[in-house]
Amino acid sequence: MVLKPMIRNNICLNSHPAGCVRMVQNQIAYAVKTLAEGKDPASARTAAPAGAPKLVLVLGCSTGYGLASRIAAAFGYGAATVGVSFEKAGSASKPGTPGWYNNLAFDAEAKKAGLAAATLDGDAFSGEMKTAAAKALRETAGAAGIPPKLDLVIYSLASPVRTDPKTGIMYRSVIKPIGGAYSGDTLDMMTGAIKSASAESATEEEIAHTVKVMGGEDWELWIQALAAEGLLAPSARTLSYTYLGPELSWAIYKNGTIGRAKQDLERAAAAINQSGGARAWISVNKALVTRASAVIPIIPFYVSCLFKVMKEKGLHEGCIEQIVRLYKDRLYTGEGAADPAKVPVDSEGRIRIDDWEMREDVQKETTERMAGVRAENVRETTDVEGFRHDFLEAHGFDVPGIRYEDDVDPSGI
Repeated sequence: MVLKPMIRNNICLNSHPAGCVRMVQNQIAYAVKTLAEGKDPASARTAAPAGAPKLVLVLGCSTGYGLASRIAAAFGYGAATVGVSFEKAGSASKPGTPGWYNNLAFDAEAKKAGLAAATLDGDAFSGEMKTAAAKALRETAGAAGIPPKLDLVIYSLASPVRTDPKTGIMYRSVIKPIGGAYSGDTLDMMTGAIKSASAESATEEEIAHTVKVMGGEDWELWIQALAAEGLLAPSARTLSYTYLGPELSWAIYKNGTIGRAKQDLERAAAAINQSGGARAWISVNKALVTRASAVIPIIPFYVSCLFKVMKEKGLHEGCIEQIVRLYKDRLYTGEGAADPAKVPVDSEGRIRIDDWEMREDVQKETTERMAGVRAENVRETTDVEGFRHDFLEAHGFDVPGIRYEDDVDPSGI
C-alpha cells in the first residue's frame, strides 16, 4: 500500500516502514563516523576508551533517546545490546508503530555488522519482562563471547500507563500543571498557526498516578532485579533522561505533573547510588521533537523558535548527536571513563547536555524571537518547517531518499 502521514491534532496515527529504516541507518552512520571514527564494530570495541560498555541494556529502546543510546553503544563502541520496548507490529493491512520498524531495522543492521543483540517486545514494567531480559542478557553475552555483566543500563521508558507488578493496579499519567490552570500560545506544526492552548490543574490523584507511571520506581526495580540475577558489573553505570528547559515552560513541564515525576527520577537515582548496585545519573537533555512534545502546550512554539536560533548558531542537535556527545564528552571521557566519580556533573549531580540550549545568548534570542512572532511572519521567525520535519521523520515520513509514492508492505521491512 501507499502510505501518507495521517495527522490528527498534532498526533500522527501511522508510520512508514522504509522511512523508519532509513532514519535508523542514518543514525548508525553518524555513530560510526563520530564515535567509532569510521571503524567497524570489532575495531571500535578494541579502540573504545577505558570503561566503555561491552554489554548494555536499553529500556525503551525503540524511539528517541533510547534508540539513539542503543545505536551509539552498539555501533560506536561495538557493545552487545539487549533492548526492551512495547510496540505494535505491522500487518498486511495496517502499519505498525514507528518503534516496531525501528527495532526491526536495528536488529537487521546489527546482524549485518556482526553485533550480538536481542530485542524484547512487551511490558517493561512487568516482572515477567525482567525475567525474560535476564535470560536474553545471558544469551547475548554468550553470543558475544563476554561475561554476562552489564556495564550500562539506560532507562528511557515513555508510556502513558503502567500496571504495578505487585498490586496489579493500572495507573495513567497526565500532562497538566499543578496548583492552577495553564494557558498560553502554542504552534500548529502542520499549518503554522499560532493558537491558544490550555490545561486544567491536576488533581492530587493525577499527580500521584503520573509519578507512578513516569517516576523512578520501576527504574529502581530493574536495578534491583538485575543485581539479584548477578548481572551488574562492579563498575555498572545507569542513566535516565530528563528535561528542565527555560522558565517559560516550567508551568506545564518542570512545575507540572511531568516535572513531579522527573523529581522522582532524581530520588530514584540517589537511592540506586546508595544501594551500591550501580552508579546512577540523571542526564538533562535538550528539547527535541518527540511524538509527545507536539501535544504539550507551549513546547511546539518554544522549540520552533529555539531550533531557529540554534541552527543559526550551528548548535542544533538531534537525538543521536546528543547521545554521542553524552558518551564521548561526558560519560566516557578523561578521568571519568575509568572513574565514575570523575564524570562531569552540575551542582545537583546531574549530567548536562542541555548546555548549548541553556546558553544565555541562545535563551535571550529565543525569548526575543518568541515575542516577535506574528501570524504573518511565523515561517520566517520560527523553524516550524524543521519542527514538522522532525515530527514526521520520527514516524518514518519526510525522510530524504524515500519514494513515498511507492507501494510498501507494512508487515515488515
